[in-house]
Amino acid sequence: MKFFLLGFLTAYLIGNCYLFYRFFTPLAGYPWPQRIGFALLYWAVAFALMAAMMLRDAGLPAPLMRGLFLVGSVWIVATLYLVLTLTAFDLAHWMVPALRHRLLWAVAVTGGLLLFGYYNHRHPRIVELELKIDRPIQGGEMRLAVVSDIHLGEGTGKEALKRYVELINSLGPDAILIAGDLIDNSTAPLHRERMEEELNALKAPMGIFLVPGNHEYIGGIERTKALLEKTKINLLQDSIVTLENGVQLIGRDDRSNRRRKRLDALYCSADNARPMVVIDHQPYELHKTDSLGIDLQVSGHTHHGQVWPVSLLTDHLYEQSHGYRRWSKSHIWVSSGLSVWGPPFRIGTRGDVAIIRLYN
Repeated sequence: MKFFLLGFLTAYLIGNCYLFYRFFTPLAGYPWPQRIGFALLYWAVAFALMAAMMLRDAGLPAPLMRGLFLVGSVWIVATLYLVLTLTAFDLAHWMVPALRHRLLWAVAVTGGLLLFGYYNHRHPRIVELELKIDRPIQGGEMRLAVVSDIHLGEGTGKEALKRYVELINSLGPDAILIAGDLIDNSTAPLHRERMEEELNALKAPMGIFLVPGNHEYIGGIERTKALLEKTKINLLQDSIVTLENGVQLIGRDDRSNRRRKRLDALYCSADNARPMVVIDHQPYELHKTDSLGIDLQVSGHTHHGQVWPVSLLTDHLYEQSHGYRRWSKSHIWVSSGLSVWGPPFRIGTRGDVAIIRLYN
């Protein structure tokens, strides 16, 4: 993770140096105060998200924190697509020297992609799955609503949460499973906006269950627990709960806790005659889930890269980077995330909520 973060920051810095050069060069004829002002503004925007993350618990005014987060997160994706489109137009210019205004064309194309990505982000898809399992369910079937990566905070606020709650409730689930990263980087915005009010509007007769994700640890796992005490959400942290219909939910702690229990240890604590559903935020070592004959595992974390071409990287890094797959013994669903981390865009990917009907 450290190497990935270092690589990301290095690439981001190089990309911004390149863009700064391309934007600054046309200003050569302007007075130096204007050029200095542009330079200061440019780098303030480039590092706005980092500032927002470092100051997340500093108690600064909410509008300032939201502004820093929004501007900085938007600029991350803008940097990616400006570099890609500028490179493409430069290559086109090399082949067609008459092509002019390459910088303006790159800005226009990037702006169009961001608008498209924002629309996609605001319209997550509903995925309906019907999965047959052998272990008996009392009543013969049940409906699970599965979401992940809501990332409540400065980027995903109370209004967005209200839309998500209405969407989930409209599916009529028997139980709701949240596969980690309910919060983003801090619980402070959730307390400030009283988001527990919306979380308590979730409806599922058999309960609402959450496992920790890496962002629960980034924001502070103890702070997360304190927040959840204001809600009817049940935290499963290396623990098992048996629903009234006999289905067992095996909730794993996140990999951020290096001392979390092994899956086979949790499996041995469960009743092998009853259905088993594993909730694990990060979809690693799925072959172990399959080898144990777990009926269903639900995960998240990957966001399927959130924007192309990062999605190509997640496809390479994970055994199953998103979506549904029937392994030899197990059903596995990896959510692309209901919301997003940081930039409010989905380009080449879609957010989702799954309604899974388990039946015999």
